[in-house]
Amino acid sequence: MTTREPVMYPAYIGGKDVEHPEGKYVHTVAARAVLEDTFPALALKRDLDAGLVDARSAGPAVVGGCALADDDMARYALESAARAAPEWARVPLQDRIAVGVRIGERLRERRDDIVELLVAEGQPRDLAGPTLDEYWYADYSLETLHWCAGQMAWTRDRGAGRAVVRRVPDGVVCVNPPQNASTPNALFGVSALLAGNAVVVRAPRGVPLATTYALREVVVPVLEEAGAPAGVLNILCGPPMTDLWLESPHVNDIVYVGGSAKGLEFERAAVAAGKKPVLELAGNDCVVVWKDADLDGAVRAIAENFRQSGQICNIPNHVVAHPEIADELLDRLVGEAAATRPGYPDEPGVVLTPVLMARAHFANVADAVSRGAKLLHGGRRLEVDGTPSDTGLFVEPTVLRVDGLRVADGTPAVREETFSPLVPVVVPEPDDDEAVFDEVLRFVGGNAYGLRNSFWVRDERLVNRIAAEVTHGGVVNVNDSHSAFRPFLPTHGGTGLTGGAFGEANYLMLRTTRLQGVNIVRGGAWR
Repeated sequence: MTTREPVMYPAYIGGKDVEHPEGKYVHTVAARAVLEDTFPALALKRDLDAGLVDARSAGPAVVGGCALADDDMARYALESAARAAPEWARVPLQDRIAVGVRIGERLRERRDDIVELLVAEGQPRDLAGPTLDEYWYADYSLETLHWCAGQMAWTRDRGAGRAVVRRVPDGVVCVNPPQNASTPNALFGVSALLAGNAVVVRAPRGVPLATTYALREVVVPVLEEAGAPAGVLNILCGPPMTDLWLESPHVNDIVYVGGSAKGLEFERAAVAAGKKPVLELAGNDCVVVWKDADLDGAVRAIAENFRQSGQICNIPNHVVAHPEIADELLDRLVGEAAATRPGYPDEPGVVLTPVLMARAHFANVADAVSRGAKLLHGGRRLEVDGTPSDTGLFVEPTVLRVDGLRVADGTPAVREETFSPLVPVVVPEPDDDEAVFDEVLRFVGGNAYGLRNSFWVRDERLVNRIAAEVTHGGVVNVNDSHSAFRPFLPTHGGTGLTGGAFGEANYLMLRTTRLQGVNIVRGGAWR
């Protein structure tokens, strides 16, 4: 980005800019300004959105804005996608894969600009850059794209005939990225293009700017250079559009990202409407730390819970620690929690963000303590400078000790997603190691959610058991970061309350296609 002028984007529909009929925009005021002086900054945003103030003369706190989409614009986007989809599906797969490679290259070129907008919207800089680097190196890597392409068709010649089993694009895919991680999820949704689908992305009204910038400045130019039909990608900002998508005859698939309760309701509604739901819902991930673990690595992985104050789904949510190392692990984790401080998102070392559901956090802590858990650290609100306060927007990273797997089974702070910087550490009852490990695997397999699980263990026999027996969830990590995205492995997807009835490790190029068999006999009629 070469100017400090506000970045303003109309909607992008049918290959052209489209404005709201009344000129309405949703504006982004820098997160630092909101944290420094909350009420004046929010009042400025209100006046900008109401059209009472011009963004270009409102001062440096105004980062930019995106046109607000109304229902007519949303319908136009679906119609445009439906017109473009058949032509785009005829483009050879290898050409679409080349588009994916170029998107990855352009993302790297535009990395710093995207990060600046993510930080302005409240994402800590120390998280925004590395997360984007890992993300596009995973979903847009040659390894991932070529593996997905290799799943698209299988051919067998039979004398004068040929049999093909192939994956064909579903058609129009609508993507509903969440406010807490809009840009990575929107880029993930766009990968459905590579299978031959047309895509409609709704950038969330709360944080639309980085997402819209990444799509407009990276993906759109690549598509234009490739000669993609107008309407193959449509970008809007506005309120939820899922009801309209469910009703539209143009929509085939909907990528829904959100909480489990509403997501599973949506799944039922989508199936009833004849749409394919692709769900990315909540996570309640477990980290198991065995007695021979690298405790330094394990603590670093567990502390990923504090990223964005626990308000992302792919972080660790609870820990099971072998009784022999539990005390040492807890001491180290408490030290890590105490060293994790709030701050402005543009400051180095900051990973905490304001907590939207702070009351639920404290209710979860109080409930766990009432069931016998011990509060080892945390349990306070904090101001941006780290000062304890009854009204602070931040929450102190919180560590609980829960003794016994059976107690943990009945503790909601362990068994449900808390979406806050809360780490319950469960210590199984001492027993023979074999029996303890069996119980730990039972506990992990009993998780109602199924996004990620990770283990810290050196014993090769136990590693082999984990690989063979832990089949619940989209990703299983052993002795590595819990949250990081790795090339070739899925970045999204899971089972249970994470992915619904159709949940699995999620490669969107595959999830937004369907299998079809084709039988061709040449040279005459069937005999």
